[in-house]
Amino acid sequence: MIDCIFTLDYEIYGNGTGSLKDLVYEPGEWIRNIFNKWRAPMVAFVEVAEFEKIESCGTDPAIDLVKQQIKDFRRHGFEIALHLHPQWFNARYEDGRWLLDFSEYNLCTLSRTRITQIVERSLDYLQHAAGMAHFVPLSFRAGNWLFQPTETAASVLAEKGIRIDSSVFKGGLQHHYDLDYRSAMKNGFYWPFESDVNQPDSNGSWIEVPIYAEMVPFWKMPTAKRMSFGNSFGKKGHGVRQKLNRARDFMRFRYPLKLDFCRMSLEELTSMMQKIIEEDQVQPDLYRPVVSIGHTKDFVDPQTLEAFLSFLDVMGISVTTFEAVYSNLQEHKEQSLICSRQ
Repeated sequence: MIDCIFTLDYEIYGNGTGSLKDLVYEPGEWIRNIFNKWRAPMVAFVEVAEFEKIESCGTDPAIDLVKQQIKDFRRHGFEIALHLHPQWFNARYEDGRWLLDFSEYNLCTLSRTRITQIVERSLDYLQHAAGMAHFVPLSFRAGNWLFQPTETAASVLAEKGIRIDSSVFKGGLQHHYDLDYRSAMKNGFYWPFESDVNQPDSNGSWIEVPIYAEMVPFWKMPTAKRMSFGNSFGKKGHGVRQKLNRARDFMRFRYPLKLDFCRMSLEELTSMMQKIIEEDQVQPDLYRPVVSIGHTKDFVDPQTLEAFLSFLDVMGISVTTFEAVYSNLQEHKEQSLICSRQ
């Protein structure tokens, strides 16, 4: 059985550039209308740190539109999830640009006290933006997918009630930030974990549902569509060491291609899904939650999203959310562990 979970990283550029109207609100409206047309839900990973700073400093009047859109997402049955880039919490706005604190780039490398401060502040702002007092999201995605070292951050987030992570993409490797998700390749479509997001743990309080990725030859990565986006995730400019580390990330024969509904062509999306469908026909009893990722700042091709949703509809694949499938994930924890050992 296959379920498809569309996840949207709802944010501006990782270096602080760009307007909320152009990079968040307008593409968010486009995406919301498409999913409403297909009567399908999605998961909006709201990047709360940047929105809080933008609102408190009064740097972008479109913040009110963004907050209303988050409420509209929830009203239309979309899941609101937590996403945060901690470099925003000590940010300063000077001479018309944001100066971010990249010493706090990876939440997981901070002290427990600092992680707790950041998480509590994030949840407070998410409740404010969503207009829901005491709201606690079920799901989390780390900024730049950095959920390593896992233990302390996972413990703090779990104490607040968060139970699902979707930061991992199997085969992921970032030398500069010590991210290494290659050992997760032996795992199934999801798995319980506790102190190490790569390591299945039957007693874990968390469930990892990774962004679906397929290992492909490195020369398949630079398609015209993907290259048109450039690097919209990290810092503005890169030092020599970071450039060398990034080159090391790609110095392997096969590289993880994420199921990205903004950056992939329709042919790529349907081809990747078709392989999963064929596997499901051979082993239909295995539950396969397939997570697709997109970013508001990358959304420029509504025709591809419409066509992909149409393909899923024709193939009888449900589009759902983490909230909707959580009980199913809990029920089949043991099955996921068996599959990961095969």
